[in-house]
Amino acid sequence: MTYSTRADLGGQTGFGAVVPEPEGELFHASWEPQVLAMTLAMGATRSWNIDMSRAARETLPTYLNLSYYQIWLAGIEKLMAERGQVLPQEIEAGQMLYPPVPVARVLAAGEVPAALALGSPTLRSQAAPPRFAVGQRVRAQARPASHHTRLPGYARGKFGVIARLHGCHVFADPHAQGLGEAPEHLYTVVFTGDELWGAGASPGLQVSVDAWQPYLEPA
Repeated sequence: MTYSTRADLGGQTGFGAVVPEPEGELFHASWEPQVLAMTLAMGATRSWNIDMSRAARETLPTYLNLSYYQIWLAGIEKLMAERGQVLPQEIEAGQMLYPPVPVARVLAAGEVPAALALGSPTLRSQAAPPRFAVGQRVRAQARPASHHTRLPGYARGKFGVIARLHGCHVFADPHAQGLGEAPEHLYTVVFTGDELWGAGASPGLQVSVDAWQPYLEPA
């Protein structure tokens, strides 16, 4: 199976104009803050990791038809259903029908500011030196992934230049599959617009992509 995620939407046409919203306008409906709160609370239970959460949202078959917080809500429902925490028939009924599933942690209201400030650091110790150096030309892997991935579809098979080394970070692809953190070196790779989209790209356009080492190969 080849997964199509929101990472594949870049560079595609047919989605209409981008309409900027007023700065600071966070929500558009009264239920949206509740979805954000549920997402934070359930993430703190350690029932899944952040990459599993992203994968659940970005591989929704209805992704393109949902608003931002509808996507978040559908992702939570998917993750919880997979773990027996909330089943579809309970959502339909609007009430609990089965005994609750124990969780590893419950985030108390007073702990929220500290938890948000801490975040989820991904930097890990370096077991081996980086394969690539700043200024080196590389090629992004061309083959499609058979799982959730953070490599944008528009960069596949394209040539770019290493602009920055970020050290070793949790590798999102295996982490999203429950296969462990598997830290890999992370790079910023700069691609020209011409390379990504051909002669129709705006003159001088450059696109920076943060890419883990397994996404890249020597040019």
